[in-house]
Amino acid sequence: MRRAFFMALTLLAAACAQIPPSPQELEAKKLEPVPGKAVVYIVQNPFGPYDYAAGLTFDDGTEITTYPMTFYRWVTTPGAHSIESTEGNLSASIKLQVEAGKIYYVEHWVTGTYGSTTDAWLGKIDEKIGRQMVSSSTLCVVSNPIQ
Repeated sequence: MRRAFFMALTLLAAACAQIPPSPQELEAKKLEPVPGKAVVYIVQNPFGPYDYAAGLTFDDGTEITTYPMTFYRWVTTPGAHSIESTEGNLSASIKLQVEAGKIYYVEHWVTGTYGSTTDAWLGKIDEKIGRQMVSSSTLCVVSNPIQ
């Protein structure tokens, strides 16, 4: 009985251990502006008991897939830009007017039923909430990087 208790305790401790963030994630979480560029953070909020993934495409050709509690740091040129869902049945899209030297935060909200993604939307969020969401999230991997 005692042995089983200690094994369970060890497994629980191992399950709570976190993988250290990558150097890229640490750099992206500095939340610093880039001279002559705009920085846009896209963060997927957690929702429900399932991991709803959803793809996004940016007007520069970059494609990502977000998961609950993940973020992506998009450094782009000043001006008008758009982000939208890559899947045909999802309706997420946003148009942004961004300025050089500024940071913007966009929430990617994804919903689903029984493990299947059913819809998504994108919306601007304020800096305080955006910073909190980014700091508690993990960096997304780019599906289709710009060449």
